[in-house]
Amino acid sequence: MVFFFVLKVYMEKLTVVKVGGAVVEDKARLSRFLDDFAAMKGLRVLVHGGGRSATQIASRLGIETTMVNGRRVTDRDMLDVVTMVYGGLVNKNVVAALQALGINALGMTGADLNFMLSHVRPPVNGVDYGFVGDVDKADGKMLSNIVAQGITPVIAPLTHDGKGCMLNTNADTIASETAKALAPYFDVTLMYCFEKDGVLANPDDDSSVIEHIDRESFGKYVSEGVISGGMIPKVENALSSISNGVRRVIITNASHLDGCHGTRIEG
Repeated sequence: MVFFFVLKVYMEKLTVVKVGGAVVEDKARLSRFLDDFAAMKGLRVLVHGGGRSATQIASRLGIETTMVNGRRVTDRDMLDVVTMVYGGLVNKNVVAALQALGINALGMTGADLNFMLSHVRPPVNGVDYGFVGDVDKADGKMLSNIVAQGITPVIAPLTHDGKGCMLNTNADTIASETAKALAPYFDVTLMYCFEKDGVLANPDDDSSVIEHIDRESFGKYVSEGVISGGMIPKVENALSSISNGVRRVIITNASHLDGCHGTRIEG
């Protein structure tokens, strides 16, 4: 146990950053974010969203978007759209922008190098979400070898089932699973970056950031309705990461990549 602790202390630091679609799809905000991302010290991995772009492209193609409880129902036509948009349009534009900043980036999905395998999500409360993936495993050893070569992976929110089918997969979950898979090899920090300064005690007051959350306080906040909606699975992913070797999780504004602001998640 002591030997393991000493190893962890001297492990190289790595940050897995997940950035939401609201930032990725705003050219000015994305540019500022990537400038900050490129200036970060240490090794890094970027996971991105892009749901609004997928909705816009689907509309142009005459494909209807159906959302249930904030989650996209992904039929065969929509699967084609998200594969093109997430894995192509959004991912490669981010990669190209990082190359221009001197960051040797590699765009990838869960199918590339068999990085992340998933199974089709079973119906939830009678809702069939279609080609949506729930993650089974991620190959941290393979990804750690890539990162160790000075390459920055840029991961789109897509996985595969190992049988030739791509699957639309929640970007927060992909970020969490990526961080957990890399935890045996690096001192990992996971950062969820979006348009708010952190988890808010009052959604109408941007200054009401909850500075620290652990399992006990999380249950209390949920029962009181302080934390609700899409923030619940985000914090659940964060707590799962901490339980599986990730050193720290920070939920913060995309403009605060220094890690000094936002909500810190502890076990």
